[in-house]
Amino acid sequence: MFLRSVAILIFWGFCASCRKDPETTRPVMGSITESVYASGIIKGVNQYQVYSTVNGLVDKVLVTEGDLIRKGNPVMKLVSRIAKMNAENAAITAVYSSVSSNAERLNELENNISQARLKLENDALLFDRQKNLWYQKIGTRNEFEQRELSYNNSLTAYETAKLRYRETLKQLQFQEEQSRKNLQIVRTSAEDYTVKSEGNGKVYTLLKKAGEMVTPQTAVAIIGDADNFLIELQIDEYDIAKVRIGQKILVNMDSYRGQTFEAKVSKIIPYMNERSKTFTVEATFVKEPEVIYANLTCEANIVISQKSRALTIPRDYLLDNGYVLLQKDRKQKVSTGLMDYQRVEILTGLQGNENLIKPQ
Repeated sequence: MFLRSVAILIFWGFCASCRKDPETTRPVMGSITESVYASGIIKGVNQYQVYSTVNGLVDKVLVTEGDLIRKGNPVMKLVSRIAKMNAENAAITAVYSSVSSNAERLNELENNISQARLKLENDALLFDRQKNLWYQKIGTRNEFEQRELSYNNSLTAYETAKLRYRETLKQLQFQEEQSRKNLQIVRTSAEDYTVKSEGNGKVYTLLKKAGEMVTPQTAVAIIGDADNFLIELQIDEYDIAKVRIGQKILVNMDSYRGQTFEAKVSKIIPYMNERSKTFTVEATFVKEPEVIYANLTCEANIVISQKSRALTIPRDYLLDNGYVLLQKDRKQKVSTGLMDYQRVEILTGLQGNENLIKPQ
């Protein structure tokens, strides 16, 4: 019996020695910064994707990655033999349809007008003579009516000749203008087979090679500013209401491990991506890294607010977002302020000298 009692005492002593004292801490006064996390990429200012407006095969690539390019400069040419022949055919049609090319036809109509006018003048003279004779009771009524009919026919023929000339000239002018416009359309379509830059900048990358198929739905190159870059960040919808233009951002990049760069919020796109439930925010470097490239990935913390003197505790000591544990497992209601990834500000509920127990 005695041995059994000793064994029980030893067992409970061993269990007691295995129990660890709970972790404790005290509130401390210090600085705290509340920030919003964001991930993103580096983009060139005015960065855009270059598209072709027509389908076709790449004939020649006229630039290389890293080249500086100006607005309107060709990036690549597509195979355009048919478009070229259409342009030549339209040029021939435009020349054939021009008024100057139909000068002989107009001259013929002008001659017809002249002949009709001469005949009209002659018939008018004969009609006047016959009319005077008729007033003098000389001649027959049939002769008078024949002269009058000849005059009226000549007048009609003269007016018809003038009308035919005007209508023909109008038709030729219309055909000339129509052919000229058609030539412009065809030439513009032929120019579409040369893909051009829409702005000044640097060729970041080429996405198509000679011999590859191009469609209006696929980009052929990416162009952006040669020296100026911005940061494009994705912000969760739960945090976007806290973000303001001009806020400070601390940026980290894998290409510059261990370094932090300062930036500022420059633009907030007021539209949420339905798939990712995020908003796009643009930022500019206060001082850009010495070497930087488009499409580099980065992580950022947007500074929402800062305090240089605040009563703080570790975040993992906060229970149910509003309580802390004091000695003897007693809960204490507290109100919180700023919060970062490690610590939280205590506004009310603690004096600063309490021992806090870490919740299990």
